[in-house]
Amino acid sequence: MSGPGARVVAAARGWIGTPYVHQASCRGAGADCLGLIRGVWREVMGAEPALVPAYTPDWSEPAGEERLWAAARAHLVAAPRGAAAPGDVLLFRMRAGAVAKHLGIQGRTGAGATVIHAYSGQGVVESPLGPAWARRVVARFRFPDGAE
Repeated sequence: MSGPGARVVAAARGWIGTPYVHQASCRGAGADCLGLIRGVWREVMGAEPALVPAYTPDWSEPAGEERLWAAARAHLVAAPRGAAAPGDVLLFRMRAGAVAKHLGIQGRTGAGATVIHAYSGQGVVESPLGPAWARRVVARFRFPDGAE
């Protein structure tokens, strides 16, 4: 694979097999979905752009705040939802009416599309981005130019 997201995908694949641990961001030891994105950021960009406050597994659902979406807009570059590219950061809404609270990195595009993500009970995996996952994507972002 070549192109702008190749380095991001390679870094994310290095996290596969990391156990799921809420609020963690340490390759091989533990990560949640945000921790995976944070760890890949450190590998391809350097220091994280902001401190991440403690958060609960329900994110900001009780208040109905789109905190994860706001943070993605602040630190990543928005991309059109229909313009998939390897290395894109995908934001998922797990159920209608809920806040978006899951992140992953696009591994492959096209008929064999995949997402690399930390999933409770599974750890960091590369899963098919089939219809069940694809319909939950609400936004797509890219790492800033410094990632290349």
